[in-house]
Amino acid sequence: MSKSANNTGKTEGGASTNLVCVFCASSDSPDSSYNEAAEALGREIAKAGYGLVYGGGGRGLMGRVACSVNDNNGDVLGIIPRALTKIEGSNLDVGRTILVDNMHERKRMMNDNAMAFIALPGGLGTMEELLEMSTWSYLSIHAKPVIVVNTNGFYSALKELIDKAIEAGFIKSANRGIIQFCDTPKEAVAAIKTYTLPSTRHDINWATDAPM
Repeated sequence: MSKSANNTGKTEGGASTNLVCVFCASSDSPDSSYNEAAEALGREIAKAGYGLVYGGGGRGLMGRVACSVNDNNGDVLGIIPRALTKIEGSNLDVGRTILVDNMHERKRMMNDNAMAFIALPGGLGTMEELLEMSTWSYLSIHAKPVIVVNTNGFYSALKELIDKAIEAGFIKSANRGIIQFCDTPKEAVAAIKTYTLPSTRHDINWATDAPM
């Protein structure tokens, strides 16, 4: 039986959060449909009463989704390494921005502050973040929805790769559901409430199972 996701993030102080973490490109695409999808996702996040935690960049899809959430009266929290502000820009005038020292701290804080993860199209950084959060779910580091917006079939090849890994015996069939693929931003935001955790994830208590 699948388990319902624990869709509650915790800040470092222990308070609950309704922030959705979005992974996406720090550049725009010549294909305007990707840019429009980012703006639509921001609107849907705010419309559903959620806020946004993201990589803190002011450019590309990243900047578009942040500005869209902010323009629709949603809460925005950006987390960006100081070194990346030269590359990704920074949205210091949009919501709140926290500057950190490295990528590991950025991802840890995004996970700590998120109650769900949604990936828009993007490059290597976006793919790495998506797959890491999927692995963290598999290892029970978190129990939060991991959702993909498959704009223009962008992630269809990833879906096929997962199927191929299942056929080869490297991924359990039930764990296909760790990542939920949606066609539109509206479907992705709605999926936060309906997402279920596969029962075949590793049952690890990281606080108590570590050897002394």
